[in-house]
Amino acid sequence: MNQIVLKTKRLILRKYATEDIDNLHAILSDPVTMQFWPAPFTREGSEQWLHNNLKRYRAQGYGRWAMVHQESGRIIGDCGIVLSELDNQMEHDLGYILDKEYWGLGLATEAAKACKEYGTSELNLHRLCANMAFDHIGSQRVAEKIGMTRVKEYRNKRNRDILTYLYVWEASSQS
Repeated sequence: MNQIVLKTKRLILRKYATEDIDNLHAILSDPVTMQFWPAPFTREGSEQWLHNNLKRYRAQGYGRWAMVHQESGRIIGDCGIVLSELDNQMEHDLGYILDKEYWGLGLATEAAKACKEYGTSELNLHRLCANMAFDHIGSQRVAEKIGMTRVKEYRNKRNRDILTYLYVWEASSQS
């Protein structure tokens, strides 16, 4: 199941396999890495995350993928596209989570850019969205670096009702 979906200069994005749970949970349960989420994941939450993505691969052919650092071979995050409800509307949501040890190195941008290109070329998507907490400056920068524009703010019921920014990329208006 460790099928490679994308390669970048420094990363491999591949489908999750059930044996990835320990490495995934180490990232999703970290309070610093997950500080912009409602809470760090429990073991059960991490297992559900992994299994939801395995189901997405079968049903849709895509989802969130393990972000593997090529040099170390270590899973350092998660990136991909899922169909998700954002502010009461179904959208193709481009999301990314990066282990805090790798922040500030451009790796989230590298992964998100590759996923955006995959979404447009392989999935024929003409619109992608990303949402993040209003104070998650790093995530906002990633979205902007890959050509997304902040289009609105809303109160996110799924994330403590906090102010959330919605970023959008549309093929008709940008590259």
